[in-house]
Amino acid sequence: MIFWTVFIVDVLLIFTAYVVNKNNAKYLMAGYNTMSVEERKKVDLENLLIFWKKFFVILAFASTLIFIISYLIFSEAVTAVIWSVCLIIPWPIFIYKLQKFVK
Repeated sequence: MIFWTVFIVDVLLIFTAYVVNKNNAKYLMAGYNTMSVEERKKVDLENLLIFWKKFFVILAFASTLIFIISYLIFSEAVTAVIWSVCLIIPWPIFIYKLQKFVK
């Protein structure tokens, strides 16, 4: 069951990485979708989307790799906790780094 969970989360992360683009960002990106037109002009959307894609792809790959290594070493319950934590830890960094794309 846990393998299916990891697989589904990976698919969602990869999907998120590739579905958001310049044309639909104003609808799909939280925060960006609530900005006024003037505020959106201050955002370096092109580079933000490059960062967005890299973040989600790396998160999917790294969390899966950590899951596999943990599964080989620890019990399934410990592996689930490790995998969950490795999915949570990058988010504050992601939010912090997003700030550099606003002029």
